[in-house]
Amino acid sequence: MSELASESFGTVERACDGMTISVDHALGVSVTVSVSGKPLFSYVYAPDTQQRESPKPYLHPIRTLAGDLVSLYRPHDHVWHKGIAWSLPHVGDHNFWGGPTYVHGRFYVQKDNNGTAAHRAMTELSATATTATLVHELDWTSQQGEPVISEQRALIATVADDTNWVLVFETRMTNVSGGPLAFGSPTTKGRENAGYGGLFWRGPRSFTGGTVQSPDGIGADDLRGKRADWFAFRGKHDESGRSSTVLMVDDTSNPQHPPQWFTRSEEFACLNPAPFFSEEVDLPDGKSLSFRYAVVVSAGDHGDAGTRTLAELGREALSAPRKTA
Repeated sequence: MSELASESFGTVERACDGMTISVDHALGVSVTVSVSGKPLFSYVYAPDTQQRESPKPYLHPIRTLAGDLVSLYRPHDHVWHKGIAWSLPHVGDHNFWGGPTYVHGRFYVQKDNNGTAAHRAMTELSATATTATLVHELDWTSQQGEPVISEQRALIATVADDTNWVLVFETRMTNVSGGPLAFGSPTTKGRENAGYGGLFWRGPRSFTGGTVQSPDGIGADDLRGKRADWFAFRGKHDESGRSSTVLMVDDTSNPQHPPQWFTRSEEFACLNPAPFFSEEVDLPDGKSLSFRYAVVVSAGDHGDAGTRTLAELGREALSAPRKTA
């Protein structure tokens, strides 16, 4: 069962096997998805963010089904990091990442180029027995208010079992700037091994020093820049001592698949399948780019072999039809 939501949509609940999915819409601000009364995540689609942090929607807090927090909001070292967000540092001359822009030979320079990705309209907000779906439209504008990108975005959250839930993130971006746009990263601008940009997850402080895993094995910062269809981060929580795993899967239809990955563990925890890591992608005016990812949020550390099986949950979620046109 599904239910189309308008801007005035409030709350919907669906129950199955003793589990209740609820979608709560704080009108004009955010959507929170919960399971049996326990929040999984909030998607803040109209944030109160200062311009220098490139305002954009984000997911935070994000929790496992065990209730453990697996996201970090506005850390002091990078205040523009906010849970999971679709963040792009180099879109033509625009910075939709936040903070200063990398300029070769000058390092990072604060410019008047911090753009905004602003919510325009909610086109679907629904729930079934195990799945919540949100689809909305966004306008990306320069810091001066000029149109750059028109976006359609979908988030589909599915409870897989008692331990795991999966988020599918889809985006279709259309160039409305009036000219070509080059999508890149600090590495395409000259900074070695700093190819971040795209769907970016920042983990909790206690995950620092945690385990990064790719299909080829485990590691940490040494895996940055490697190509793979999935990466995982296995970390441990303060206070409870419990562990959690966050795994991202790149859709096979994505440009530059399999992507290079930007990841950190030694300084802080993050994962980012970075489609523009070392090569720019040009988007002519009026044309579109589409990307799709699965994010598996799992309670516990399942070891090397068990983590590999989580990738199958992500691939299964990506086999469903797209919500974005």
